[in-house]
Amino acid sequence: MSTNQHGPVGVDPDDVPGEPGEGLPDARQRRTILITVCIALMAVIASVSGLNVAQPDLAVAFDASQSTILWIINIYTLGLAALLLPLGAVGDRLGRKPVLVAGLVVFGLASAAAGLAPSAEVMLVARLFSGVGAAMIMPITLAVITSTFPEEERGRAIGVWTGVAGGGGVLGMFLSAGLVDVASWRWLFVLPLVLGTVALVMTLRSVPDSRERFGHGFDVGGALASVVAVVGLIFVLQEGPERGWTAPVTLLALVVGVIAAVGFVAWELRRGKGALLDVRLFGERALAGGSITLLVVFGVQAGIFVVLFPFLQAVLGWSGLLSTLALMPMAVLMMAASGLAPQLAGRIGARATMATGILLAGAGLALMAGIVSVDGGYLSVLPGMLAMGLGMGLAMTPSTEAITGSLPRERQGVASALNDVTREFGTALGVALLGALLSAGYRGAIDDRLAGVPEGPADIARGGVANAVEAANDAGPYAQELIRAGRESFVDGWQNAMWAGTVLMAALFLYVLVRGPRRPARTVASAEQPAGPDAAELVDSTERVDATTA
Repeated sequence: MSTNQHGPVGVDPDDVPGEPGEGLPDARQRRTILITVCIALMAVIASVSGLNVAQPDLAVAFDASQSTILWIINIYTLGLAALLLPLGAVGDRLGRKPVLVAGLVVFGLASAAAGLAPSAEVMLVARLFSGVGAAMIMPITLAVITSTFPEEERGRAIGVWTGVAGGGGVLGMFLSAGLVDVASWRWLFVLPLVLGTVALVMTLRSVPDSRERFGHGFDVGGALASVVAVVGLIFVLQEGPERGWTAPVTLLALVVGVIAAVGFVAWELRRGKGALLDVRLFGERALAGGSITLLVVFGVQAGIFVVLFPFLQAVLGWSGLLSTLALMPMAVLMMAASGLAPQLAGRIGARATMATGILLAGAGLALMAGIVSVDGGYLSVLPGMLAMGLGMGLAMTPSTEAITGSLPRERQGVASALNDVTREFGTALGVALLGALLSAGYRGAIDDRLAGVPEGPADIARGGVANAVEAANDAGPYAQELIRAGRESFVDGWQNAMWAGTVLMAALFLYVLVRGPRRPARTVASAEQPAGPDAAELVDSTERVDATTA
C-alpha cells in the first residue's frame, strides 16, 4: 500500500496538486470500471424487484401465507436500507474494493442459498443476507465512480449509473417474469448470481482500491442509531398497509424509528467532524435539493408500478411477462434520459435540468390520470408513461450528482449510501401512500356498481380488482357485471393516486425552482476544495491512503 496525499486512483488531477494524469486509469480502464460497477448494481436492483412476479409460486412452494411472502420480499429491502450508511462508511475506511468484493461474495452465496431454499424460514435468512451483501455493494459502486472518474467525465458516468438504478428494476422484472414463465421461480436467483459472479471477476481484475485514514474513530453510536431509525421507519411503511396503521406493532415501530432518527441527528451534531454523516450539510441547497428530489421521484415511480401492474394484469388481462414488457418503453427512455442529463445540465444548469424533468414527469402523471380508461387500454397510459420516463431520467442524474458533490471526496461511501437510502425511503413511502390512495378510491367507487350483485361475490370484489375478477368465476349471470365493476372502480382509484402524485410533483417543481442547487452538481469536494460555500467549515482534514490493485 502506498500513501498518496493527493488522492486516490481516478481523482481528477485538476482538483488536487500533483502532475496531471498521475495515477489515473486510462479511458479504456475507466469504461471497464463503469461496466463492472453497473453489472454489480444491476445484480442488486434485479433482486429488489425479481420476486414480485413470483408471489403465487412462492406461496404454493412453501405453503406460506401472503404475510410471509411479503416478508420474503421486503426483508431484502429492509436489510439493504438499514445498513447502507454504516457499510458505506466502512468502505471509505477499509477500502472500497475489498468491501465491494466481500459484498459480492456474500450476495452470491446468499442468492444461491435462496434458490435452493427448502423452506420459508431458510428463504427469509437467505434474503436477509442478500440484503446485507447488497448494502456493501450499492454505495461502493457509486463511490468508485466519483473517486475514479475525472470531473469532465464524472457526470456522464453517474448518468449511466443512475439509468441502471432507475430503469434496471423494470429490466430485472422482465427477465424474472420470463424465467418464471419458462422455468420455475428458483431460476429467479440465477440472474443475480450470474451478474454478481461476473461483477466479482471484473472487480478483482479492473477496479482500483481507495481508502481513507481519518483522525477519529468510527462513529459506532451514529451507525447503530441510523440502523434502528431506518429499520423502524421502513417497517412502518412496509407493514402499515398489511397490519393496519394503528396496529400496536406499527405504532411501536413508528415511535422507535422517530426516536432513533432524532437521536441520530442529535448525536451527529455532537460528534462534529467525527460524525458518520455531518447533518449540518443539509443546510446546503445541493444536498437538500438532491435528497428531496430523489425521495419524491422514486416514491412516485414506485407508486406508479403499484398501480400499473394490476391495471395491466387484472384490468387488461395480460400475463406477468407481457405486463413487464409493457413497462419497457418507460424504462428505456428513463435510462436514455439519465445519460443525456449531464450534457443538458452543462448547458442550462443542474437546477433547470431537475426542474424540467420534474415538470415532464408531473405532466405524464396528469396525462395518465386524465385519459386512462378501461376501454382505452394500454394506449390510454402509454403517452403518460413516456413523459414520466423522460422526466424522471432528467431529474435523477443531477440530483444524484448534487448529493455526491455535497460531501467531501473522503466521504464518498457515505454520500453514495445517503443517495441510496433516500431512494429506498422514497420507494417505501410511495408504495404505501399511492397504494393506500388506490385502495381507498377503489373501495369508495365499487359499492355503487355492485347493486343487484349477490352479497357473497360482492364482498369478495370489494377486496380489489383481482378479487373481483376471481369472484366472477362463481357469480353466474353476474360475472361480466362484476368484472366491469371491478375494472372501472380500479380506474377511479388509479386517478386518485395519479392526481396525488401530480400534486407532489408540482410541489417539488416549485421547491426546486426556489431551493435547487445553484452551482454545478458534479464538483466532488475534497479536503482542499469544499463542496460549496456553506460546507467550507464542515470538511474535516484527512490523510488519503491510496492502495491500487489490479
